[in-house]
Amino acid sequence: MTDLDARQYAPATERNREPILKVLQQVLPPTGTILEVSSGTGEHAVFFAPRLRPRFWLPSDPNPVARVSIAAWQQQQPADNLYPPIHLDAIAPHWPIESHELPASLKATSFQREAIVAIVNINMIHIAPWTACLGLIAGAQRILPPQGILYLYGPFKQHGKHSAPSNAAFDESLRSQNPEWGVRNLEDVIAAAQAHQLTWIRTIAMPANNLSVVFQATHDG
Repeated sequence: MTDLDARQYAPATERNREPILKVLQQVLPPTGTILEVSSGTGEHAVFFAPRLRPRFWLPSDPNPVARVSIAAWQQQQPADNLYPPIHLDAIAPHWPIESHELPASLKATSFQREAIVAIVNINMIHIAPWTACLGLIAGAQRILPPQGILYLYGPFKQHGKHSAPSNAAFDESLRSQNPEWGVRNLEDVIAAAQAHQLTWIRTIAMPANNLSVVFQATHDG
């Protein structure tokens, strides 16, 4: 098996990457490093990085198979502003990039932890325990500078109600696979973010009954 054979594919990526890109171009700071938490296959990383220059893109995932896929995609579609993937578990109380010792994959790069100005998380919090969403939000509070951006994308309930029958069916399917999974209530996510000094800025309706949800860090550093 070659490195390229390790590439994984997520069909939804090709459908959602252009709409997501348009939102990211509007809401991300103009420069700095964007940390992607739970990068999955890596298809978003190789698509977004060259289109979001001069920003840098740092992919991450707790799954070693996913990190191999990200690296394989990166080998096939290299970009000078795309860092190699790192291991990062959103639930962890301390993320590797918070250490004085950088992850091995970043040691030979120009990466600087203080350059992270935004965190992007796509289609994770509904296929993970609620603790993963809370861990993501807590990590954003620790890492983001004042005015830094946390961007979430995926399906959400609003006021406890699904936006479409398809989302309700999807939610039921998720919970049948794992009772800790499920489409989250947007108001619960906003409340958790506010408790960690992340202010909700806007919610943007996206194709296929998904939402882009944007938060900004309001702490003083």
